[in-house]
Order: sequence, then structure tokens, then C-alpha cells
Amino acid sequence: MDNDAHSSRPVVFVTGASRPESIGAAIARRQAALGWDVAFAFWDDYDASMPWGAHERAHDAFADELRELGARALPVAVDLSHPESPGFAVERVRAALGPVQALVASHAHSVDSGLLDTSVEAFDAHFAVNTRGTWLLIKAFAEQFPADLSGSGRIVALTSDHTAHNLPYGASKGALDRIVMAAAVELAHLGVTANLINPGPIDTGWMTPDLAGALAAETALGRLGTPQDTADLVAFLLSPSGGWINGQLLHSNGGFHLPV
Repeated sequence: MDNDAHSSRPVVFVTGASRPESIGAAIARRQAALGWDVAFAFWDDYDASMPWGAHERAHDAFADELRELGARALPVAVDLSHPESPGFAVERVRAALGPVQALVASHAHSVDSGLLDTSVEAFDAHFAVNTRGTWLLIKAFAEQFPADLSGSGRIVALTSDHTAHNLPYGASKGALDRIVMAAAVELAHLGVTANLINPGPIDTGWMTPDLAGALAAETALGRLGTPQDTADLVAFLLSPSGGWINGQLLHSNGGFHLPV
């Protein structure tokens, strides 16, 4: 892949973009349309274990879709449960596309279980991917961030406050929040900002019609959020106009759980 082609385009690395319906995929499309080159991460083994399943060659097709928007695109298969994988992934993106200017952590390991029925293995798996994996991605991103891009680095991570009956997911996301807040301070000297987005409930193919209706009724604006809603906010945070926002947890959820 030619690193000189489109060299004026910044590079974003988006994790959790394994399915076309995902929030990560919407973010990747939006950034490609806005003039970014895009690397996106996926892990088929996890998708194969979920109700939606893995889709052979979907990643190549999605990369082609991003290229049609003018971006150089790089699919990256990465198992974030392995400590070495985040660093290898960031280095692969840097080698193929150039220095990574923005990291968007949209990945998640999520298997429902509660306080009494969560296994130690499931607990550890959630923290390995959602918490440790994100920390190591941020670390690798910061270590490769070039001095000539100082003042323009961005980290955005997706989080959640869903914990009851989803204990390991919620707990691992809560720990993620603290890591991103630390990055907002510890990486400020590089000109890197770090923020979190809680998008609320978004149907990316996992909701039943009854659940979707119930959640929409709990949202002040009367509808569910869409992946594009989150992608729009990410686009602002990654833009020059979003550069003064740092260390924030933004609720982009249409007023979910407000009194209605």
C-alpha cells in the first residue's frame, strides 16, 4: 500500500467495525466521507459466537465501500484479548497508512450475566477486551503519535452505564472510563484529547421489536438512537472545532431515562 497516496488525509483507526450495521462502521463511513483514511478492526471469532454471526468477506466489501468514498482503507483482524495484539494492530496501521491521528475505540465484549451468575472466566474476558485492550490501544497510539501532529490528536471511546444484569460488561466499561480520563491529562502534552461517548441504546441488530419500543418510550425524543447519531458526534470531536473538549463523558442519547 502506497503511504504517499493521499498523504494529506489524516488517519483514523476505528475498532469494533466488524458489521455494516455497527456503530463502528458508521463512524468509519463518516470519517471517510470527511476526508480521512480509515483502518478498522474486527474479530470474526467473537462475531461467530454471537447471534448475528460472522460474515465471510464482509470486511473486504466494507473496505471497498470506504475506498469508494475516497479513503485508503485497511481491515485489521485483531483479538484484543491478547496483550500483544493492540500494539501490533496500531503498528500495522501506521506502517500501511501512516501515523494514526485519531483512535476511536468502539469495540466491546458483551455477554449478559449478573452478579450471581457471572463466571470468573467471563469477568476476565470482558476486562481483557474492554478495559485492558483499550488501555493498550491508547498506549500504542500515544507512543507512535508524531511531534509534527501535536495539537491534533484525538481519542474517543464508547462507554455504557448498563451494569445490572450485565455486570462484567458494565464494570469493564466503568474502568475504561477512568483510563480515558487519565489519558485526557497524561497525553495533553502531546496535544491529544481524550473523551467518552455514552450513546445509550442503539439497535444494531440485537433488539427485539418489543425491546426497541420500550426503550424508545424511555427516551425523551421518542425514538432510538442510530449509529449515525454517534458517528456525527465523533466527527465533531475529531474535527478542529472539537479540539477544546477534553476529559468529558458525553451522553448522546436523546434524553434516555430522563423523566418523560
